[in-house]
Amino acid sequence: MYPPAEPSASGLLPVGEGQHIYWETSGNPRGKPAVFLHGGPGGGMGAGYRRRFDPERYWTVGFEQRGCGRSVPLATDPAHRLDLNTTGTLIADMEALREHLGIGRWLLQGVSWGTALALAYAQAHPGRVSELVLMAVAPTDARYVTWITETVGLLFPREWEAFVQAGGVRAGQRVVDAYRARLASPDPAVREAAALAWCRWEDTHISLDPGFEPGHTLAAASLEARQVFATLVTHYWAHAGFWSEGAPLSAMSRLAHIPGVLIQGRYDVSGPVGFAWALHRAWPGSDLILIDDEGHGGPRMVAAIREATDRFAAQVSPAGPPASPAARETPP
Repeated sequence: MYPPAEPSASGLLPVGEGQHIYWETSGNPRGKPAVFLHGGPGGGMGAGYRRRFDPERYWTVGFEQRGCGRSVPLATDPAHRLDLNTTGTLIADMEALREHLGIGRWLLQGVSWGTALALAYAQAHPGRVSELVLMAVAPTDARYVTWITETVGLLFPREWEAFVQAGGVRAGQRVVDAYRARLASPDPAVREAAALAWCRWEDTHISLDPGFEPGHTLAAASLEARQVFATLVTHYWAHAGFWSEGAPLSAMSRLAHIPGVLIQGRYDVSGPVGFAWALHRAWPGSDLILIDDEGHGGPRMVAAIREATDRFAAQVSPAGPPASPAARETPP
């Protein structure tokens, strides 16, 4: 990991309908542009992501997806347009941010849900992407949502039974739909209980690694953070990540010319290796790095994502250099 780095510029970018996304930049303004895509949906970003980029060779962009973190309004605020919070609008937000900063092409580094957003953006705008580095692949398509909310209960039967009971799931009802309804309840107590139960379930299935120690747990987060996270996750999962049928695999040909690295933990329950393997097979230009003794993140996976990002540091985009540093340094 590189030494901690503070942002050199930050701001709130208006993206329409009263929504604003928080962004920040760090590193070398004359370096290779890269953007970090956090997990969730609704997980927000800490400061640690900056340490995965060489500050001398990268100009790093971080942003918090609409409705979470320091973006405003939050998903739990009545002023937030949850109906307009989709994968498509997040892609549009990324494009607005890229244009605002004057970037031509950028490397995409995504983690967990951020890998799904990275793939969706790259498939929509392949000409704007130089490389992809994806850790803990979580496609968030219909098959994935069924796995993570229903099928994986076979591995954690006691916890899953408590999860279903806390969500008031009716016979024949999907777990994600039951929780989505409770998180939209007019009763604050119902919303709070649903958010806590959902986050406890998320903490349960994060890894099968017996030595795994998360840096923080969702259940221990603030009430507001839990509710934002659970509201956005259930919203996206109820719509299968807003993917069309068969995506993302059906559109991988659009990424054929883009190099990428997939980093996956053997013990990852939240994103089983089979998802990353199928993606790798459909993407000849990708490398798959399998970490045998880690799950949905870990020190060796973090080291691998940094090494993969370092590998691309000196490579120039086929479309030529990005916009001038002067244009890219201009804050809002």
